[in-house]
Amino acid sequence: MIKLAFEKDSNGLLPAIVQDYRTGEVLMLAYINKLAWEKTLETGKAHYWSRSRNSLWLKGETSGHVQLIKDIFVDCDQDTVVFKVEQLGGAACHTGHRSCFFRKVTESELTIHERGLVFDPATVYGTK
Repeated sequence: MIKLAFEKDSNGLLPAIVQDYRTGEVLMLAYINKLAWEKTLETGKAHYWSRSRNSLWLKGETSGHVQLIKDIFVDCDQDTVVFKVEQLGGAACHTGHRSCFFRKVTESELTIHERGLVFDPATVYGTK
């Protein structure tokens, strides 16, 4: 098994930058721990550690917007990974946007630079 430097973080978490494997578009940033890393390698689907829920998280488990791993890159210190993924369902962000980075700094405010929602989060997650 490929060893990553999980011991560098007191919580055993490493950043995972997620990009569309075709375009290079940055879809999201999440965190992995050893269990998420092992499940990702084992299944070929992106798994993360949810800091808010303090639990393992299969991306798309609720929404169906699973991320299929196409390539994984590891940085020189073995403490950051880049997942190149095929984003099923068209959206990576829980807000319904394609990317979590759908806002741009314009002068002194944030403006939405992405066109429309891919899905309605209230319908998918049952929230209002």
